[in-house]
Amino acid sequence: MWILVLFDLPTETKQERKAYSQFRKELLKDGFSMFQFSIYLRHCSSRENRDVHINRVKKIMPEKGNIGILSITDKQFEMLEIYEGRKLMALLSHIS
Repeated sequence: MWILVLFDLPTETKQERKAYSQFRKELLKDGFSMFQFSIYLRHCSSRENRDVHINRVKKIMPEKGNIGILSITDKQFEMLEIYEGRKLMALLSHIS
């Protein structure tokens, strides 16, 4: 299983920037990797493990902003194609 956390958080005030930074740091601390600036992902070995990490994300959500959590299977994740311009990239080198 894979968890993708997609977010759009406000960063206009110092307090909002701090909340954004803290949320991002907590995602990294919980084993998520940055896929794009506002998309982080993590592999989970089971649905139970996925549920643990989703609950952790829910606990660290800032008060403001939009956050989405998407779970997909390994099989679905395998179908993802990543391009840099027109060049197909190896998936793992892009995530690491």
